[in-house]
Amino acid sequence: MDKLHRHIVRDLAKEGYTSKTFTDPLNLLAKGTDAGIYRLIPRMIIQVNNERDVIASLNVCRKAGLPVTFKAGGTSLSGQTVTDSVLLETGPGFSSYSVGASGERITLQPGITGGYANAVLARYSKKIGPSPASISSAKIGGIIGNNASGASYGIATNSYNTLEGLRLVMADGTVLDTRDHQSRSRFIGDHPDLISGIVKLSVQVRENQEFLKKIMRKYELKNTTGYGINSLTDFEDPVDILWHLIIGSEGTLAFISEATFRTVDSFPKSAAALVFFPDIREACRAIAPLLK
Repeated sequence: MDKLHRHIVRDLAKEGYTSKTFTDPLNLLAKGTDAGIYRLIPRMIIQVNNERDVIASLNVCRKAGLPVTFKAGGTSLSGQTVTDSVLLETGPGFSSYSVGASGERITLQPGITGGYANAVLARYSKKIGPSPASISSAKIGGIIGNNASGASYGIATNSYNTLEGLRLVMADGTVLDTRDHQSRSRFIGDHPDLISGIVKLSVQVRENQEFLKKIMRKYELKNTTGYGINSLTDFEDPVDILWHLIIGSEGTLAFISEATFRTVDSFPKSAAALVFFPDIREACRAIAPLLK
């Protein structure tokens, strides 16, 4: 461990950090790899198991001038979780969950896989809305951060449309629970510049008819390319805009420490058929009746 890493470990301890750090070559290689084609080896891996660990890590890395990249399951193909700086790994401590009455809602921490969440909900014939191909391994933090929803799903049941709220750790260490009125009010009072900036962006979008129409058109279809900027048109409350922007933000705005989803029906029976059509036009015409 070089001098910089020793200082970071020492400063983490001063901040109340209680989890593990990794600097050995094997862990740097193994934990620093995701499902993409890109290869970067982190200088250090900091595992986080609670919000205190996240806040401590962000504080120390900010003081050291080191970029931080978040990693949940690492199943994405686009290289969002590789870095040659500090990798913040979601540890097993972030694995709590609670299910609402009749399975209509589920609250999940970011270290739980989508597959496990669906297994918990199976007794209620429910599941979470997002359904990425890697759902057995993809974790909730990454599913939301990447707006992962699966090739066979549209927008009706993605994270944006089925989330009820998030608990977030912002870059400055502030914790915002968007489901709690007092937390929202406190955040607005403590971050006037951020709030006014969000409101200004929203007003600019709404007053620019060309831009407004473009956003509405883009988000009528499945769109997983970055920030949920349709939140600038869908909501007026700046906190609602902010937490919906988090969806697809890939860890650039906040660390997601908890999320509450409205669940969707998981039908106990299903069937598949191979049907041949004379051309693509006839195949498309068959879709509308099937939706009913």
